[in-house]
Amino acid sequence: MCWSATADLVAGAAITSVGAACVIRTRRAGDLPLAALPLLLGAHQLVEAQVWHVGGGTGAATMAWAVIAMPVLAVWVPLGVWCAASRRAGRRATAFVAVGALTAAFLAHGLATRPVRAEIRGHTMAYVIGLPWAELLVAGYLIATVGALLFSGDRRLTALGILAGAGAVVCLLLWRLEFVSTWCALAAVCSVVLYGWVSRRPAPRLALPAISRR
Repeated sequence: MCWSATADLVAGAAITSVGAACVIRTRRAGDLPLAALPLLLGAHQLVEAQVWHVGGGTGAATMAWAVIAMPVLAVWVPLGVWCAASRRAGRRATAFVAVGALTAAFLAHGLATRPVRAEIRGHTMAYVIGLPWAELLVAGYLIATVGALLFSGDRRLTALGILAGAGAVVCLLLWRLEFVSTWCALAAVCSVVLYGWVSRRPAPRLALPAISRR
């Protein structure tokens, strides 16, 4: 996963393949954002492989990784849940979309106004930004992403939320400074659950034309 350039490259290629399969099997337009999530996370791991290759630093790969990991995912996940949700679950998902959008706005502002530096620390990669209210932003980020999955109303998405939430706790306890990198790698692997979700989603019902009576 995030332990070396080679591990990121292998994991990224595998998860990207799963993402492509998810997109191909998607039968509902509203499911497409979530179905494409493994594709995004797999590409994200490939970007981090490049960060490893250049030895970290503040280059374009580092910035691209940070943009995907922070503001993009903060909006993408809850919005994907909202698009795929039933009408009742969609009302719950709206709150998570709002939290994600607000968190993403602060994260995007931080990335635009502060340098982002990647540092290799043993077998993990740390991203140093120096964001204000970092703990609050992490809380908003996890509420938007993990919370949206947990309250999606779909048992497979809820399972994904449990896996991602448990992984977040483990990564935060074990690798506090490298939390974002390790959790994103875990989330990429966990997202293979979405292949099962896509495969079992019912096809949309086709509206039959009304038959006029004379």
